[in-house]
Amino acid sequence: MVDIFDEVDEELRAERTQKLLMRYGGYIVGAALLIVGGAAGWQGWRWYQARQDQATAVEYLAGMTLADATGTASRPAAIAAFDRLTNTAPEGYRTLARLREAALKADTGDVSGAAALWDQVAADSSADPLLRDLASLMWAARQIDSGDPSMLEARLKVLAVPDNPWHALAEEQLALLDMRVGKADAAKATLRRLAEDTTAPNGVRGRAGGLLNRLGG
Repeated sequence: MVDIFDEVDEELRAERTQKLLMRYGGYIVGAALLIVGGAAGWQGWRWYQARQDQATAVEYLAGMTLADATGTASRPAAIAAFDRLTNTAPEGYRTLARLREAALKADTGDVSGAAALWDQVAADSSADPLLRDLASLMWAARQIDSGDPSMLEARLKVLAVPDNPWHALAEEQLALLDMRVGKADAAKATLRRLAEDTTAPNGVRGRAGGLLNRLGG
């Protein structure tokens, strides 16, 4: 009797399964195709991104080659190459391209154009914080002789905190700003601290010691 009931139960389950497949089979197949298609699409997208990244890297290196070429004749072409990348490249390369374009513009005398690019990077929340701070530092350094002192001080003090990787360079710029506005004692104190700071880059320590000697210690 048990075997008979088991056989009947199996037949009923099979019949229900067949009816379900007849009713919803199309949806099941469609879902399976979507899953397979999604996986294939994801792989395709990764392949496409890899190709795009490779092409961007080649274009960036070409711009670097132009920028590093001897003389100034290649500067406009390098600026144009980096400008293209700022509009088309993925985020990481776009940020680097803006920084390189800004430096080239500053070197050719277009400080306002360079400052605009540095400001773009500094305000870009999707960019690496280290590069955002570097952009702020470069913005201030290129205007330390002529920019608004209160604006320069505000931008630099944010970077001069001890846990910021750029703090020594920011303090150096603050010392130069103090010298510019006649705060010799404040400049000396900062330079003395930098000259004795074993964590500061050697170049910063050397420049701080030299300026300190010029100011009479």
